[in-house]
Amino acid sequence: MTTPQPGLPMTVPAPGLPARVRIHEVGARDGLQNEKATVPTEVKAEFVRRLADAGLGTVEATSFVHPKWVPQLADAEQLFPLISGLPVDLPVLVPNERGLDRALALGARRVAVFASATESFARANLNRTVDEALAMFAPVVERARAEGVHVRGYLSMCFGDPWEGAVPVPQVVRVCRALLDMGCDELSLGDTIGVATPGHVLALLSALGEAGVPVGALGVHFHDTYGQALANTLAALQYGVTTVDASAGGLGGCPYAKSATGNLATEDLVWMLQGLGVETGVDLGRLTATSVWMAGQLGRPSPSRTVKALSHKEP
Repeated sequence: MTTPQPGLPMTVPAPGLPARVRIHEVGARDGLQNEKATVPTEVKAEFVRRLADAGLGTVEATSFVHPKWVPQLADAEQLFPLISGLPVDLPVLVPNERGLDRALALGARRVAVFASATESFARANLNRTVDEALAMFAPVVERARAEGVHVRGYLSMCFGDPWEGAVPVPQVVRVCRALLDMGCDELSLGDTIGVATPGHVLALLSALGEAGVPVGALGVHFHDTYGQALANTLAALQYGVTTVDASAGGLGGCPYAKSATGNLATEDLVWMLQGLGVETGVDLGRLTATSVWMAGQLGRPSPSRTVKALSHKEP
């Protein structure tokens, strides 16, 4: 079965939650980018089509990085034309002006840059200091905005760093403020190694509010390494956040926490939100079927608990 039992989850709203949440689906990009075996371009395109058909209005499609750095996404030029006609938002990552050129040439209307809250990760991921990376992104954001393109700013290591440990909240606020000031339309706060807990989430969101960062410009991106992703998401929703990143089937791991289950599974998020009476526009049955299909393409079961529960067949 790939549909919930009748009446389940029972809808019991909780106070202080938004009426609707926008899910920023990252499975086709963040979820697949660490796969060792190359996923065929047509399979990626079909994955995006099925995600859109399940009701996800934002499906992050690919990344225009140099193929040497992310071989799995080397087919960005081939993939994007196959899906560009879908009636959904299709953000793409652009690391620099060359990446932006490639994305704009294919008609991309939503792009994202990816920064770090810590010096160690900026060096490891971008080979730059935090401020050097921000300087690199400034002309990318300026040009994108001049073209009328929506810009998202990803910020990694907001809650902890594998080299530096705890990350001071003011350090994260500084980089968030810099990304907004250069023109980013929205920010995604990344718990890259999955170490956040709800109190920490609320502390960061509160500090950002005090720094003049509007909650409407924020999204959250939690990894489930320590089983905290849903709890952290609920805390963010109670604060007023209405954009949540998630990955269909829980695809995607964290290279710095080898035992990590990776991204928050979209199905697990939708199950919780349905129970809370929060609208998402997502058909959970279709989404689960899509993740079961993709797991078959990858040759292994989905780590999502909801996918496992809904696709379980009695012997």
